[in-house]
Amino acid sequence: MKYSSLFAVLMSALALSACQPVVTPAPTVVAVPGPAGPTGAPGATAEKGATGATGSTGDTGATGNTGNTGNTGATGAEGMQGERGRKGTDTVVVVPVPVQR
Repeated sequence: MKYSSLFAVLMSALALSACQPVVTPAPTVVAVPGPAGPTGAPGATAEKGATGATGSTGDTGATGNTGNTGNTGATGAEGMQGERGRKGTDTVVVVPVPVQR
């Protein structure tokens, strides 16, 4: 019986040590914000920055194309023709001879 009581005590010790003890979780602390503090002082005004440099001049534009050659003008109208000559009469024309001196 010595061994049987010793065996019973060891078994009960093992059975009790295998159980996990019941642990109560810690209470959750909820942070409640307090009243707002005073407003801070306004910040200092910054200094004005330096003026930027002037930009460079742009490139010159391309030269335009030369215009097309104009059309040749139309040929002028032909003038009216004169009247047909008439038959001469018996009129004699006298041409004086120059005098030599």
